Amino acid sequence: MSDNIPIELQEEIMKRLPVKSLIQFRSVSKSWKSLIDSSHFIADYSGGQPQLQLQEQHLFVRYQNKVGINDERKYDSIVDDDSFPHRRVSFTLPRCVKMLIDSENVGSSHGLMCLYSHYFEVFGVRRDVAVVWNVLIRKAVAVAVPNAVADVSSSMYSTALGFGVCPETFDPKIVKINYVNPYRWDGDIESITSIPHQVEVFTLSTGAWRSPYGGSSSNLPRKSVRFLDFYSIVIDGVLYSVATDMIKTDAGTESSNLIVSFDLTSEEFEEIYLPPRLEDYQGEYSLSVSKLWESLVVLERNEAGDATIVWMMDDDDDDDGGGGVPVRSFTKLFAINTPHASIIAVHAFRKSGESIVVSLDNDCESFDDDISLVLYEPFTKRITNLGIKGTEHVPTFMRYYMETLLLLDQPNDIIYDKGEKRRLEAYMQRT
Repeated sequence: MSDNIPIELQEEIMKRLPVKSLIQFRSVSKSWKSLIDSSHFIADYSGGQPQLQLQEQHLFVRYQNKVGINDERKYDSIVDDDSFPHRRVSFTLPRCVKMLIDSENVGSSHGLMCLYSHYFEVFGVRRDVAVVWNVLIRKAVAVAVPNAVADVSSSMYSTALGFGVCPETFDPKIVKINYVNPYRWDGDIESITSIPHQVEVFTLSTGAWRSPYGGSSSNLPRKSVRFLDFYSIVIDGVLYSVATDMIKTDAGTESSNLIVSFDLTSEEFEEIYLPPRLEDYQGEYSLSVSKLWESLVVLERNEAGDATIVWMMDDDDDDDGGGGVPVRSFTKLFAINTPHASIIAVHAFRKSGESIVVSLDNDCESFDDDISLVLYEPFTKRITNLGIKGTEHVPTFMRYYMETLLLLDQPNDIIYDKGEKRRLEAYMQRT
């Protein structure tokens, strides 16, 4: 760009460029580096409509590949365009990601991904850790997770995490929820006075955990609500997760499914009722949530495992009749059917509506043989193998992410612990 072009116009042009080009431009001049590294440019680039419409969408995939007698863990990024899935690259992991032991994918938001697991220190002490990761610019920061329940088999509590970026401040947030383990508690769950450290929120801007805004017990999930897993979805600044309401009766424990949402700006929880069919679903496979056409969908897998029904939540709220819980309508869109194969999971949807499915060939001898990624087209029912195979020793997961500069200003190999920023080496060596 010419020096005769006003810096304001240069900035507007840069906002429409891909992240890879911006990273290269930081080496061209000090003024461009200062501009691109500035907090206002990073926020504008991550949230502005013109660049969001121009950005390519990427699919992150982790799977376990069989190489001879050994398993090799693979991490690929696939550009979702007309060439899908051929623009596919593998990449190396940041150190704080590589050190995680069998990590769970907590979620993705504004181009960032969050993984959760633990580190083992040299003294054998387990440390629960979440990692926020910008895959595209290879930046990641670790976050020590306090007051998490590691051994659910012996504790009356369990821990679930959610992740999202606040749409107003572009501040990455991790929400940690401790909830009652109904299988370790024989009495009335609601009789429990309080759950220790029930909800805590980490914000990257402060580097510390705190109580959610308001701090009132009325803004916390009910004690009888159990969160099923770490899989959650962010849509329009709201985090959604499937949960189960566990109620003790004379006949035992009864359960009903629901959706729990968490507003990433106000930090308020909300419960959303499901249709009776989904509310009462007690199948072998739990319900899950995903995103299709920027709307929330609930996935219901049948008992045979060869079909998944896709239900979409409508945007309009209905009057709940005074009960305090909004009633949302859900529409059955279509069913994903995979003849001669079992559906392990439906992890993502393309903009076209095609489903990306992890499937297992019914003729295979073990999970080590034929775990495959396939593309399911709901209208023609066409199934296309994507050429990615794996084993089920390490669960396959995938998330869509967009291009962002968030975390550009973060140093490498650091961990946020008790409100302080520490070098990873120092954290691992402390007793």
